[in-house]
Amino acid sequence: MSKIGKRPIPLPPGVKVEVLPQEVVVQGPLGTLRCAYDPAYVTIKVEDGKVRVERKGDRAPFRARHGLYRALIANMVQGVTKKWEKELEIHGLGYRAKLEGRTLVLELGFSHPVRFPIPAGVEVEVPEPTRIVVRGIDKCLVGQVAANIRKIKPPEPYRGTGIRYKGEEIVKKVGKLGAKA
Repeated sequence: MSKIGKRPIPLPPGVKVEVLPQEVVVQGPLGTLRCAYDPAYVTIKVEDGKVRVERKGDRAPFRARHGLYRALIANMVQGVTKKWEKELEIHGLGYRAKLEGRTLVLELGFSHPVRFPIPAGVEVEVPEPTRIVVRGIDKCLVGQVAANIRKIKPPEPYRGTGIRYKGEEIVKKVGKLGAKA
């Protein structure tokens, strides 16, 4: 039995889970999330303030989806009660970010500022010119937006400049040692 899949998901007050034939809908104080699932592999039940995911077989595809669907539902329950958050740091001389409406403007040493449109369902905050905070109720969307922002100027291994996640360690490489005459 899957270690993750067998654990029930407790529902906080104010959160409702509705199981439709091929979809799970989670409603909470911060919004509503939907997730498709395959009923051929698992059964999802809501009882006694808890959500249980049970698999219908014991082969590998059943075991894999058991933990997956449980984790997805748990992430949705947490997202509608407390927003997910990713924090990014900008390192580099003259590198900075600012918000202009629903557009993130990044100055990263290119010949022009990079304009990143913020998708619906995600909030972006710039508390300092070198920090970006991405928030939202959908964990997958928050992670994808943060990864797309980081991809604009990933950390460079020789000087360590670029955009990185907060707390991410960049292993620096040794540069050229120079030619001896």
